[in-house]
Amino acid sequence: MRYPAFLQEKGTIGFVAPSFGCATEPYKSGFLNAQKRWKEQGFQLQPGPNCYVEEGVGISNTPKKCGEELTAYYCDKNNDCLISCGGGELMCEILDYVDFEQIRQAAPKWYLGYSDNTNFTFLLATLCDAASVYGPCAAAFGMEPLHPSLNDAMLLLQGKKLTMQGYDKWERESLKDEEHPYEPYNLTETSVIKYYLPDGRTNVESMCGMAAKYAGQDEAGQSSTRAEFLSDGDAEFSFSGRLLGGCMDCLVNFLGTKYDKVIEFTEKYREDGIIWFLEACDLNLMGIRRAMWQMEHAGWFKYCKGFLIGRPRLGMGVEEFGIDSYQAVCEMLYPHHVPVLMDLDIGHMPPSMPLICGSMANVVSDGKTYRVEMELK
Repeated sequence: MRYPAFLQEKGTIGFVAPSFGCATEPYKSGFLNAQKRWKEQGFQLQPGPNCYVEEGVGISNTPKKCGEELTAYYCDKNNDCLISCGGGELMCEILDYVDFEQIRQAAPKWYLGYSDNTNFTFLLATLCDAASVYGPCAAAFGMEPLHPSLNDAMLLLQGKKLTMQGYDKWERESLKDEEHPYEPYNLTETSVIKYYLPDGRTNVESMCGMAAKYAGQDEAGQSSTRAEFLSDGDAEFSFSGRLLGGCMDCLVNFLGTKYDKVIEFTEKYREDGIIWFLEACDLNLMGIRRAMWQMEHAGWFKYCKGFLIGRPRLGMGVEEFGIDSYQAVCEMLYPHHVPVLMDLDIGHMPPSMPLICGSMANVVSDGKTYRVEMELK
């Protein structure tokens, strides 16, 4: 795995808009305020030509112009890292205009973004063997005051913090709008992690029945233990592997295309094993379950060591066809006999901890809190 140099003091941050840009409110004001903050911190800034453009469909500009901007700025020696302006809908359409061979030949560079940016953060790892950061986009850095997750992202880009921990509260409903572009996260909900362990321990009551079927199975598939429901969430465990993942809405689009090189990637790193971090934006519970089925049957999970699952934007506290978000995920993953951590600070229900896609990681939890210790090896 190729790791970029960290952002240095007075370094240059480049900005690109391969998905949506910051042409409209509240994103434009947020982006401008973020730039003010970065300048005050001593950084130089290099905004790309599409940052304030709104001429595309689901993205800032035409797929060709977005792909060309992304290639040029990633390979440009005049900036030291890239932060995406925002997520969006159709970043997949720019991929045919991204010169991945040129990017493979260039020195690796930190790229920060999430959601639709999975189309680049994930492919940097699987196509170019280069690490990236799955985390907040540029406009979010304009909030006042700045949430610790945004500070964590900047500390990561500077190489000052490689261990991330879950945050205490999360936002169910945002208060940010055109009249309040600097509004911080509306942290009304207490963070409670959910888990399923291969020995059958879980703090999700709805999973106990199905978990019992797989808990502690031997090689013949016979269950040697019973599922155990731990209402207080008290269970110490850890697991290690190489981080890979992103937004499932985007990931399933790669399946069966020329951009799907996941099997080659996982074979290369089979001795490390893979920790999949996954979250969803527009997928409902059945959509999440279908996505899991697709990835499973494509062989993506062959060498998995564990799963980190973000809070589903459309699935928190709801049921469909008699199952909840935990069953939608875990009933597809039980047979792998690996730890599954859910409702984590990853993705669309902020705050979101920054994760280095492609890095080695050790995940440690006591059943109530968790941390992800990342190593560049």
